[in-house]
Amino acid sequence: MESKFSLIKINSIVVILFSFLLVNQVEAQGNLLITPKRVVFEGSKRSEELNLANVGKDSATYSITFVQLRMTEAGTFEKITVPDSGQLFADKYLRYFPRTITLAPNESQTVKLQLSRSSELVAGEYRSHMYFRAVPREAPLGEKAVDQDSGISVKLIPVFGISLPIIIKNGESTTTMDLTDATFKIVEDTIPQVKLFFNRNGNMSTYGDITFNHISNSGKITLVGSVKGFSVYTPNKKRMLTFNLDKPVNVDYKSGRISISYHDQNNKNIVFGNTEIKVQ
Repeated sequence: MESKFSLIKINSIVVILFSFLLVNQVEAQGNLLITPKRVVFEGSKRSEELNLANVGKDSATYSITFVQLRMTEAGTFEKITVPDSGQLFADKYLRYFPRTITLAPNESQTVKLQLSRSSELVAGEYRSHMYFRAVPREAPLGEKAVDQDSGISVKLIPVFGISLPIIIKNGESTTTMDLTDATFKIVEDTIPQVKLFFNRNGNMSTYGDITFNHISNSGKITLVGSVKGFSVYTPNKKRMLTFNLDKPVNVDYKSGRISISYHDQNNKNIVFGNTEIKVQ
């Protein structure tokens, strides 16, 4: 029996827009490259310039707004409008210009970002995400929609977006970090895998790199993995990480131990936390 849905005829074209938020990754998507990939206002810093470059072959227009995001325990992000308990939004303390940009192929432009109303800030950390959304190009004049008598005509128009964390830190940090519940296993008899939790306490987030070293029974140290730009944002108390280790030929994952260190990206002497797992 033919379904009622298949009998419906729609002459107009349905346009579906897809929007992607990319956080804490290399900031290039839809031919837009942005540097730096995060901004932190602290101390006497009051302004920043973001450089946007069109690395594609066509001209592109982007609208610039702020969005509010929640980090989940797994490290993914969810869009929100009301802050979670203990979360502070940064956007009302920020000014930026321009709000829309159009870039020709291989053209670049700066977006100026400025801290404002800083006297109203209370101690703590504020975070919002600056969102660069591609504006779909309009169809050329005279272009007509194609009518398909057989059913529904769907036109997919990908709309790419990039979000960058903009953070304001006011006052002294009270943050501490513990790495707990670390486990090691061999997945599918071939993949060495580590799972652990990052437990944050205090008034500010952490951002840094994670290194994984295998230490043999004889004391030989071998780097077997790293994670760059790992963050635990306020107000989150916990973030989980599952990570597949490298398999160097000189490493025996049936003995020794795995040493894990989480340290500041700009200063490796600042260690947020570390732990070890026995391998057996």
